[in-house]
Amino acid sequence: MALLEIACFNLESVKIACEAGADRIELCDDRLSGGVTPSFDKVAGASLLCRKHGIPLFVMIRPRGDDFVYSQAEHSQMLADVVKYKALVDGFVFGILTTDVDEGYIVDVVRTGSLVAAAQPLPCTFHRAFDEVTHWPAALGDVLQAGCTSVLTSGGAKTAEDGTDILRRLISKAEGRLGIIAGGALRSSNVVEIIAKTGVKAVHSSAILDDSGPADAAEVAFLRAAVGSTKRISLRKHRYDSR
Repeated sequence: MALLEIACFNLESVKIACEAGADRIELCDDRLSGGVTPSFDKVAGASLLCRKHGIPLFVMIRPRGDDFVYSQAEHSQMLADVVKYKALVDGFVFGILTTDVDEGYIVDVVRTGSLVAAAQPLPCTFHRAFDEVTHWPAALGDVLQAGCTSVLTSGGAKTAEDGTDILRRLISKAEGRLGIIAGGALRSSNVVEIIAKTGVKAVHSSAILDDSGPADAAEVAFLRAAVGSTKRISLRKHRYDSR
């Protein structure tokens, strides 16, 4: 059994995902960029839909596409967005990187931690910025130090299907201290194999089959059936009882 999180880029997808069996919604904007912070109106609308269906809503905080190294002004905007949306959501999704002396990417523990502090007591997922880091074992410890409760990752590969070995090793190293969410081209056609190879307890998909369309209701239902029931599964501090 695994928790099923559906990434939604519009309110139509939120409604479809809620009705078709999602355990949790991740709301963001601009799919082509990999997701950015959605508008207030979109967050408010998604909040109403998720409350109606009793499903937790996590919102992405990302000021722009491209890399995950942000200016002071961008970091300040991220903090402001966390405060602005905090009353409407059940958790946040974000991640900030910086560079080390070798020009490789590492987790910016201080800035990521400041977002976690602003979000308290809501849980925070470190998103796929994690897949850009140079050394994932150290990055895992950094994400924990920053205070995140989970990390969304493909195991550093282009897709979760290609990253099953690292995903399995991440889960082993996390030792239950941090939830690992598998994501990256994950669909009903490969989710069972990914879970079997890694032992992952949470999966993430947009369930979009047509690049121009919303989440596909049948695909969400197929994913739901494939991962099984998650009524007794929790990824640390999810506020399921609040909605």
